[in-house]
Order: sequence, then C-alpha cells, then structure tokens
Amino acid sequence: MKIRHIVFLFLPALLINSCAEIKSTKTLRLAHSVDTQHPVHNGMVVLGESLERISEGKLKVQIYPNGQLGGERESIELLQIGSLDIAKVSAGVLENFIPEYKVFSIPYLFRDKDHMHDIYDGKVGKGILSQGNKFNLEGLTFYDAGSRSFYTKSTPINSPDDIKDMKIRVMKSNMAIAMINDLGGAPTPISYGELYTALQQGVVSGAENNIPSYFTSKHYEVCKFLSLDEHTSVPDVLVIGTETLKRLSDQEKNG
Repeated sequence: MKIRHIVFLFLPALLINSCAEIKSTKTLRLAHSVDTQHPVHNGMVVLGESLERISEGKLKVQIYPNGQLGGERESIELLQIGSLDIAKVSAGVLENFIPEYKVFSIPYLFRDKDHMHDIYDGKVGKGILSQGNKFNLEGLTFYDAGSRSFYTKSTPINSPDDIKDMKIRVMKSNMAIAMINDLGGAPTPISYGELYTALQQGVVSGAENNIPSYFTSKHYEVCKFLSLDEHTSVPDVLVIGTETLKRLSDQEKNG
C-alpha cells in the first residue's frame, strides 16, 4: 500500500514534467518538391540537424519532400495561412506572390558564379528577401539552384529558332512563360512532380531545369537531348510564414 501511495504521489509531478518537456519542443514543418536524393533535400536535412543542435532540442524540423503537401505554389499559400511553417521554393514561383523576385528569371543575368553569390548575399539579395512581409512571408536565405538548360525528347535545341512551336514545360512563372513566348515556343506550366508523366505522354516536348533535377527526377529516361545553354540561374528560396515567426521567441528567431 505504501508503494502505491508513493506512485500516486509522484505520478502528477511526472505528468507535469512530461507535458512541460513536450510543450518546450517546437516542430517546424518544412515542405519542398524535390526527391530525397536531390542535393537540396540533403541541405534541408542538415538544416534540421543544425537547428536541433543549436536550440538544444527545443526546435525540430519535420520535412515533407516530393511535393507531399502539394506543389510550390500550394506550399506558399499554406505558409500564408499558417498551416505550414517553412518551404523551399523557386524564386520563379515566388515571383507570383512577391514581384521583386522576377529579376532572377532574366536570362543571362549574372556574369559568373561569384557575381551571382555576391548578389544573393549582398544588399540586393537581402533587400529582396525582406519584401515578403506584406504577403505574410519572410525570406530566410537563397540556395544556389544551378543554371537551367533545355532538354527535349525528339530533337536537340541548338539555336533559339529550334524552340519555335515546341511545347516546353516551364515553372508557373510569368517571366519563364514570357521567355518561351519570345522564342516562339508554347510555354506549358506543369508542376515538377507531374512533369515526368507529362513528358512520357507527350503533353510537352521538353522542359528546362538544372542538371541535378534533370538527373534525380530521371527525366533523362524520356528526354535524350540536353542543350547545356544555362539560360537562367533562378535561385531556390527558403521562406518562413510570418504566422510561424509570431509563435517563435526572440531567442528562437536569433539562435
């Protein structure tokens, strides 16, 4: 009987301590649309591990890869209403919400890699990252997403004229659509997760993306011709919702 009394005496304290421990740990939901073999996904994993270590376990990241929560546009909308915490999205899609990101979709914008990283990490890049506040979005950082090139099923693209009348998959980006229109092609916005099937079934004749995405998505199985023109260098952006920021303390925000 004494043992039972001791157990019942300490049980409420144990429950309170357990609840306090659970409450002190915040899990941030992070979504992206690429495969788990993609270098960007590996970067997200390292980000989560670093955050958990620096916060001493108080902040954790739960990753939803492969577009599990929808495409990039859907992820941004989930951020805005607070149903998602963080998303890795392309600046090409983000431009539909924050117009300043359009500049990154201009073909041959950067002189070289050093110039590109200077822009990302400098005054211009930081200024663009801060433009999302009025849209309930906050840019955290840029990721180098490589340079985008064309790849096609039947015929190679050796000159701009070769794109004429071809149906080319593009991101849901007004700048990317305008680029293909100016080249005489037929721009076709399709989400990244649906592209393999669209290529396979002939919905589009080709697409444009960076080399890691071309490889990890296995688009090379359908598109045998890769034209390494590197026409744009559109960065990925790590974005957090302002609703999530409101729930974080100053210490959690600043590390």
